[in-house]
Amino acid sequence: MSETTTDTEDTVDPTVLAARLAEERPADIADALNEHIPQVAAAILQNLPLETAVAVLDTPSLGDAGEIIEAIPRDRVVPMLTGMSADRVADLFRELGDPVRTDLLARLDSETRGSVEQLLRYPEESAGSLMTTEFVSVPATWTVAQTLQHVRMVERTRETVYAIYILDPRSKVLLRALPLRRLISADPDASVLAAAPTRRPVTISALASRDEAARLISKYDLLAVPVVDGAGHLIGIVTVDDVIDAMVERQTEEVQRFGGMEALDEPYMDISFAKMIRKRAGWLCALFVSEMLTASAMQSFQSELERAIVLTLFIPLIMSSGGNSGSQATSLLIRALALHELRLIDWWRVALRELPTGIMLGSILGVIGIARITLWQMFGLYDYGPHWVLIALTVGAALVGIVTFGSMAGSMLPFVLRALRFDPAVASAPFVATLVDVTGLVIYFGVAALILHGTLL
Repeated sequence: MSETTTDTEDTVDPTVLAARLAEERPADIADALNEHIPQVAAAILQNLPLETAVAVLDTPSLGDAGEIIEAIPRDRVVPMLTGMSADRVADLFRELGDPVRTDLLARLDSETRGSVEQLLRYPEESAGSLMTTEFVSVPATWTVAQTLQHVRMVERTRETVYAIYILDPRSKVLLRALPLRRLISADPDASVLAAAPTRRPVTISALASRDEAARLISKYDLLAVPVVDGAGHLIGIVTVDDVIDAMVERQTEEVQRFGGMEALDEPYMDISFAKMIRKRAGWLCALFVSEMLTASAMQSFQSELERAIVLTLFIPLIMSSGGNSGSQATSLLIRALALHELRLIDWWRVALRELPTGIMLGSILGVIGIARITLWQMFGLYDYGPHWVLIALTVGAALVGIVTFGSMAGSMLPFVLRALRFDPAVASAPFVATLVDVTGLVIYFGVAALILHGTLL
């Protein structure tokens, strides 16, 4: 933090700012707080009405929420945490370290503490960690009128009421999901079970992935998907807004990995210079070391390069074409795997599809490469020597081989990583390009040795 920024923060009056922000939407207040250091943001938050402060803390776009919570006195922050949705409190607690987390957890009421502890037990990338335990459920023996009255009583204590979940009165097993609109339009004297759709609700396990929750919500056009345990008991719901927030975060991480760097866990403008260097330097060094293999490959063909220096003119063209084709294939396959359009056992189908695709794409580029050499030679733009036709054929044939290899390597690498239980997103464009660069040189000079043998080589 620079001295100028610190001086500016020291002149901020939290009371004045809180009064100015009190009538704004929670998301807009969160954006305003993000412009201040956590200590100042905490002071502003304390001067907001409790209901407004709770809504702001419930907003996923609030940055440094954990540090803000730590900066608020315990007796002031506990009522805020109690009023928040349990899943959001669990997210905040994951940012906190001990002893702060243990102390705050002990100060919560038993109901809130139980919900938060339950959510913290699930893996971070699971549907259970994303769900909220604040849903509306009623026994199947109730009438529509009883259910409506219950909704009126508990509505303020629930994160959202997209549907009412009907449970078996004895076993507490989930039987039906009744959309709120259908409940409102039903006969008040009718059974709530009779008013619900007859099909069993779409459910998900707490240990399923967040991607699976997103897939179900998208496939069945749901606003929320119930989370059940092994016995069919309802333990929470994953709402569409929570899925969107999680997917935005996930997509951001994958885009950063695609660029050949470690995912940032903070907004770009908030991350420190030292941390930015740590996030990027490791991947750049790994890529640089990998690219050294390219230099080694070129050294292996030093004698060929000395005898046919004209071949060096097309090395950038050859390497970039293979890398580009590999990156295209990798991008397509990672997305298809993420959307569950493909499974691991489909690798051979992808290989059979990418092989002719790579040959055709390589042939198109090969024809363009041959045409380019021919035109430059015919119009006197560059003299490739008496064997220019063979040079053109070498470039064309090499492009077919390299683009085909790039497509195959780029399409198979995500399957290999998924089989090894790694995130396929680490098969980023730079790594695919590095792999194809090295093999591309070998293919290029191998083709040159065959076609130009007895002439230039």
